[in-house]
Amino acid sequence: MLMGEFHHNIDEKGRLILPSKFRDDLGEEFVVTRGLEECLFVYPKTEWAKITSRLNNLPFTKKDARSFMRFFLSGATATVFDKQGRINITSPLISYAGLEKECVIIGVGDRLEIWSLEKWNNFYNSNKDELSNIAENLFDSNWENGD
Repeated sequence: MLMGEFHHNIDEKGRLILPSKFRDDLGEEFVVTRGLEECLFVYPKTEWAKITSRLNNLPFTKKDARSFMRFFLSGATATVFDKQGRINITSPLISYAGLEKECVIIGVGDRLEIWSLEKWNNFYNSNKDELSNIAENLFDSNWENGD
């Protein structure tokens, strides 16, 4: 399970070091794509295969399905680590996420998310006071009982 929060700088060539803790979990090749809330999603190949399988089952006749697939898949890039443990992020993805210098890399279960420091701080600060309400809306009493 991918979890934790780390801060690293992206260089002028679009290279970003991912923490060694995450490198083993991602494997040799993984996928970086546009995420939601203007961050990037990073998926191990096994998780990416699950996502694309589900996307391929969406009806192409539905406008929302076509729009989401265009958005999500057009930015997707198969990526590998260089010898220094860095990944190269494409300029369209850098632009989409607003990555300038300091980045925040978080583990979110099945994926990593890469945020600009500013966007992460905005997201975090606007949601931290609502965490109890969010949890209450997501989990019912059965979850507390282990059901």
